[in-house]
Amino acid sequence: MGQLGGFIAFKRADESHIPVKKRVKNYSEFTVSLKEEALKNQGARCMNCGVPFCHSGCPLGNLIPDFNDMVFKGDWKKALNILHSTNNFPEFTGRLCPAPCEKSCVLGIIDHPVSIENIEKSIVERGFAEGWIIPELPKTRTQKTVAIVGSGPSGLAAAQQLNRAGHTVTVLEKDDEIGGLLRYGIPNFKLEKHFIDRRVDLLKAEGILFKTNVNVGVNYKVSELNKFDAVVLCGGATVKRGINVKGSDNKNVVQAMTFLTQQTKQILNKSIDAELISAKNKHVIVIGGGDTGSDCVGTSNRQGAKSVTNFEIMPKPPVERSITTPWPFWPLQLKTSSSHEEGCKRNWLINTKEFIIDEKGNLRALKTVEVSWKITPGKRPELIEIEGSEKIWPCDLVLLALGFIGPDQTIATQLGIKTDERTNYKAINYQTNIPNIFTAGDMHRGQSLVVWAISEGREAARTVDQFLMGTSNLPTKGDGDILSA
Repeated sequence: MGQLGGFIAFKRADESHIPVKKRVKNYSEFTVSLKEEALKNQGARCMNCGVPFCHSGCPLGNLIPDFNDMVFKGDWKKALNILHSTNNFPEFTGRLCPAPCEKSCVLGIIDHPVSIENIEKSIVERGFAEGWIIPELPKTRTQKTVAIVGSGPSGLAAAQQLNRAGHTVTVLEKDDEIGGLLRYGIPNFKLEKHFIDRRVDLLKAEGILFKTNVNVGVNYKVSELNKFDAVVLCGGATVKRGINVKGSDNKNVVQAMTFLTQQTKQILNKSIDAELISAKNKHVIVIGGGDTGSDCVGTSNRQGAKSVTNFEIMPKPPVERSITTPWPFWPLQLKTSSSHEEGCKRNWLINTKEFIIDEKGNLRALKTVEVSWKITPGKRPELIEIEGSEKIWPCDLVLLALGFIGPDQTIATQLGIKTDERTNYKAINYQTNIPNIFTAGDMHRGQSLVVWAISEGREAARTVDQFLMGTSNLPTKGDGDILSA
């Protein structure tokens, strides 16, 4: 597996980036791929560790040592088959996944882990370049029909798996284009949309039907779902978390997804049904330190913001792995994204108390207070405000990147689907309290990663197939897809 001692002979290497001054002038992807020989060396670093913890670290159970070995040996087509056997869309995960597999890599105990995500992306892009990725049509049709509500990664994964099992699949999407959050919520500099179109064209060629501008429960009656033998709800977690302080209703206090969606639609020459939000020549404050906050930072810099400041209510994570999250767990560790590197002042343990509005109704500043967290065993952490630490921050635009509370409740209410205490659609093995209706992705598990969404879509598809046919040949997590080439 790999080269004997390869992890000693070769150091970890990642894709490089186009210089900041050049890349912030546009919204294109800015990574520079490694050469083939360098990628072979990265595959050689996989250390034949005996128990590959990367398998359990990956929600899809990707067969990582196997495709690393094929890259090392130069058998890229076999590497692609291994990768596709567990992951429907490695071109998405290879760009967007935070790579929990790498955090559980055994090599990571003593050195930098294998650059698994970069290898994954390189494999699938090689596959497209060589023409190896072609439509895979089912040999027979079962005459069973399935509706997938939502075309994000979980919906697309469920659709492809169920189509491969021979069912006739229709995907219903409320937006004007397929892709869910991938389409409008992820900036182009992280995922150019032609990569989505490329995959959707393949899915259409495989026989999957797509219908856009179909909002189930709004302009599409839920009773119409009765036409299908089974339904999989993959609508995502779409209810945004707000901030309830004075001035939060001002027009320049904006939800991150509203801001990011507008920018993507502008790039795609789409119409925008609201006043245009722009960071140009503005002092911007982004509240929320996660990936969405980072996306707002990168977008604001590209729009020409005067300054970008980022607030996070949690403590600053350590640069190295914390003892509270030992290997192979996901580490509590400082993450500096490419967007942060483009220009951003980051602040931790900051809580917003008020948005300050002038007499003309314009946002002029916000007031914060420094905080600490009191940790008591057996109790929820308690937020403590530090007396006398109030501060006024001049700003013209605030972007709220605070995550999502849960899924929209329209479909659950109209169909009578039970939800849990977090408002997620409740299911046992992806099956709701209505036997022929299933759910997967963020709508089922709450806000999570693209890799988890694909995993949930695949797992739900197997459950649906068993429901419709009594048995299923679709793979479980970590198994090769016996229906694919």
